[in-house]
Amino acid sequence: MKPMGPLPPEFADQRDVLVIAGREAPAWAEDHGTPVFVIDRAIVAARVARFRTAFPNVDLHYAIKANPLPALLDAVAPLVDGLDVASGGELERAVRVKPADAISFAGPGKRDAELAAAIRSGVILNLESEGEAARALSLGQAIGVRPRVAVRVNPDLELRGSGMRMGGRPSPFGVDADRAAALVRVLVAAGADWRGFHVYAGSQALSADALIEAQAATLALTACLSEEAGAAPPLVNLGGGFGVPYFSGDVALDVEAVGEGLAGALASRPAVLADTRFAIELGRWLVAEAGVYLTRVVDRKRSGGETFLIVDGGLHHQLAATGNFGTVVRRNYPLAVATRIGSETVEEVSVVGPLCTPLDRLGDHVGLPHAEPGDLIAVFLAGAYGATASPTAFLGHPAAAEVVA
Repeated sequence: MKPMGPLPPEFADQRDVLVIAGREAPAWAEDHGTPVFVIDRAIVAARVARFRTAFPNVDLHYAIKANPLPALLDAVAPLVDGLDVASGGELERAVRVKPADAISFAGPGKRDAELAAAIRSGVILNLESEGEAARALSLGQAIGVRPRVAVRVNPDLELRGSGMRMGGRPSPFGVDADRAAALVRVLVAAGADWRGFHVYAGSQALSADALIEAQAATLALTACLSEEAGAAPPLVNLGGGFGVPYFSGDVALDVEAVGEGLAGALASRPAVLADTRFAIELGRWLVAEAGVYLTRVVDRKRSGGETFLIVDGGLHHQLAATGNFGTVVRRNYPLAVATRIGSETVEEVSVVGPLCTPLDRLGDHVGLPHAEPGDLIAVFLAGAYGATASPTAFLGHPAAAEVVA
């Protein structure tokens, strides 16, 4: 039997029938069918409140790639200071719910049409290369709009222990630190509205010490770059990287310790950053634990001495939970039989989806209470990197319903 990750704290003490956003799981399934994602906006609001307490003088941005569901954006936008987008499609959704000057656009390979749309609307372009900067300046001149730009820096540091490292090595993301100041000088001389730096060293970190170290290093780096460029940055986006405990053995991040560490670093920051505002962009930490994916058992079968629960959902909706989205070793997300929360484990089963591939496995040899066709399986931590991070068109199965309540 293989272990599963821990239930999010809002669900860990529940017993019998799972309750999500004040309603029992079977009611959600009856109203919307299965599979269905249910996202509890109150959990998201609680995460925002916790951040505000731990980081009282730091702006909070939501990285909408974690979950760009329009109903979720409607709920999150009033709670945060800014939105970070990574495509023209996300930009269209963001400008619907937030003023353009509170939106930043990062990501390599921005097409000219995306750059032009961003410049026209007035969002901040986080430039990923000198070539992208040159195109943005040219497009701004042609359009007759002064582009608002920041320089994304590929830092000469890594975020230790992160699930996905994005700095300290050759990268498609950002301008290498040793060339960033020169690019700032070019932008300022060309008349662009330079808005500062964006530094993102990695994601899915559960070590407070690693995040404190990375944030302190980011402050030192941006201070040096500002001195070299001869211009103080209006904003430094410190990135994010706050992780959540998906797997057995994971321990939740001590966010308050990170806040204390950053407060100390900001209190002693170099003079060139004295008037700079700072932001942290978070995606999964805000929304992952707020979501539950409900899928119904269609069949129960035995094969080769093993038991399989075959459900109507799978990797076409929840690729990450099947271990096929950035993990090297397949490990189990927390799962439960939605009407037997807290019940005794009585059997070892594998929970598999309906797709014709052995990769479609939501639970690999997990221990669960007995389940039969018709029972609901709950997959937790489904609020981030769910439907939009999955191959929803694969094999033509229907899309999952998505509800924010």
